[in-house]
Amino acid sequence: MNRKTQQEQGPSVPQRAPLGRRRLRNAQFAGLATLACAGALLAIAVMAPAQAAEDTPAADASPLHLAGNIGVVSQYIFRGTTQTNEKPALQGGFDLTHDNGLYAGVWLSNISWISDTNPAASASLEADVYAGWKPALADWLNADLGVLHYAYPGSYPTGMTKPDTTELYAGLDAKWIAFKYSYSTGNTFGNAGTSGSSYADMSLNHELFAGINGVAHIGRQRYTGPNASALSYTDWKLGLTRDFSGYVLGLAYTDTNAADAGYTIRGKNIGRSQVVLSMNKTF
Repeated sequence: MNRKTQQEQGPSVPQRAPLGRRRLRNAQFAGLATLACAGALLAIAVMAPAQAAEDTPAADASPLHLAGNIGVVSQYIFRGTTQTNEKPALQGGFDLTHDNGLYAGVWLSNISWISDTNPAASASLEADVYAGWKPALADWLNADLGVLHYAYPGSYPTGMTKPDTTELYAGLDAKWIAFKYSYSTGNTFGNAGTSGSSYADMSLNHELFAGINGVAHIGRQRYTGPNASALSYTDWKLGLTRDFSGYVLGLAYTDTNAADAGYTIRGKNIGRSQVVLSMNKTF
């Protein structure tokens, strides 16, 4: 989105016979390798602050900071499209940040859009690994430069374009308004020949009254390649959030103009209007 897209018509890929035993084993090894990389990142994140604390008289003087998050949503919506066939998702991750603006993290969620699109594929996890730099340009303005890899470990039938996607991104955050541009470096979410696809979005987040924040978002997913017209679309969201002693509850309405030709899975458009409930906790 989130991660993810998604999505695409769940990706536009042919459904073919399942992989042979050797091919399946290779796919499983690839999935384990992805999870191992994520695990290594978390291990480094956990050990780094501990080491800094040992070398510093006061633990709170460390320039490194580790934070975790966990949440549950009524469904996982990524760039306006449902990733879980309108079913709930459990999500969470860790972020390691430095006072100089450098950061790295990992984020996980269950998904179903891949197998919903192609029952011969077996992939129910999204693992996002990212790193970047967020320098302060002014008291009210931060930049954000980084890279994000969406990994979907699992097994895939012969001939299917894997949905794993890497994006480079750049953004500006002016307190309650933010803009971000993401650029795909290869095949994008399972669509072959889509290198150079992009996503641009603008978000507003501002307190309205009594601790209730208003959230507004608009984004444009642009695809390259032969199916660009069917896959490109605009999404938008309006929502409210409220922090209750560290537990953030959210309610949002999302919608898109995604074409049926590009985003119909199991007889329904995964980009149609949705209402999403969420609860998140940072620790």
